[in-house]
Amino acid sequence: MPIIDIHIHLSDIDSFHQTALDLSKVDYTAAGLKAEFDKNDVVLGIGMGVTEQTKGAFPDSTSPNPMGLDLEDTVPPFLMECVGINPNMLGGKDALEELDRIEARLQAPEVAGIKLYAGYYHHYVYDKIYSPIYELAAKYGTPVVIHTGDTYSMNGLLKYAHPLTVDELAFQRRDVNFMICHLGDPWVMDAAEVVAKNPNVYADLSGLVVGDRPHFERFMNEPLFMDHFRRALVYSDHYEKMLFGTDWPLAPIDLYAEFVRRLVPEQHHEKVFYENAFALFPRIQQRIAAL
Repeated sequence: MPIIDIHIHLSDIDSFHQTALDLSKVDYTAAGLKAEFDKNDVVLGIGMGVTEQTKGAFPDSTSPNPMGLDLEDTVPPFLMECVGINPNMLGGKDALEELDRIEARLQAPEVAGIKLYAGYYHHYVYDKIYSPIYELAAKYGTPVVIHTGDTYSMNGLLKYAHPLTVDELAFQRRDVNFMICHLGDPWVMDAAEVVAKNPNVYADLSGLVVGDRPHFERFMNEPLFMDHFRRALVYSDHYEKMLFGTDWPLAPIDLYAEFVRRLVPEQHHEKVFYENAFALFPRIQQRIAAL
């Protein structure tokens, strides 16, 4: 079965390098990612743009917009990109230049959407500072992907990353599709309700486990851990709006695919692993056709 991994990283972020080396044991390079794609029949990935200006500074308040995939010189042909947004740069004297650069990048065929790092940056997603971003998303028909739940940095603030904040945003902007990352973990029931209530909200299942096989085995064999997510999926009952993603390099793709296969009922695998991505990311059809 072909797979689309809608949430990976390929940016020169110190914490990603350390996680790959110490926890997931993956080869954090474009070649390493392509090898894992080929091994697991992944036909396309979507990378979440983010950058560091200073080593270890993620989330970096000084990163210019748009943030991209800067581990390599160019976006590899087997990837698309969600351009990352640093809201701290949208309210200053150079705000118009920042928005012009974002809009120019959104016109590139390899760009699939927009990524907001709620929690990492201390702004609610319904804050007016993001209004021009949503206008651009509506203009270009691109979804907005939003980090929710726990932050992979002690400098994040969780109140900004709660999935219930997306409910207010989705109500305000019915003309834009949104994706809740990580199913809002640990607030997965709240995320499930936001998806069920709002026709323009989807969720991905990425980043729920970080590490190598011993780590995965420990959690996959813990019923309380697995039921934490299964309960939310059953409650939402919208498998057509759930998408597979790994948050690579936080976990090897084969292990993460095994984990999601255990979570999601088999009759919904083709939707979650492949078909649902086309409904949310309209540009991926052309990218896949070009491979």
